[in-house]
Amino acid sequence: MATDKISVKVSKDGPYIIQNCTSLVNSKGEELETKEYIALCRCGASRNKPFCDGAHKKAGFTDGKN
Repeated sequence: MATDKISVKVSKDGPYIIQNCTSLVNSKGEELETKEYIALCRCGASRNKPFCDGAHKKAGFTDGKN
């Protein structure tokens, strides 16, 4: 049985986009819901951490160097 490789892409000024993740565990060891595509917060403003809820737009998050 062939499996698709997990891929991680960085969205410009946005979340990490994870594809083909079949298992995701948080820092407490709890299993989290997975889908074919998962957007993970990297701005710290999401109210649905570790998932992105679009808060980076309102927070003005940028991935550029300051």
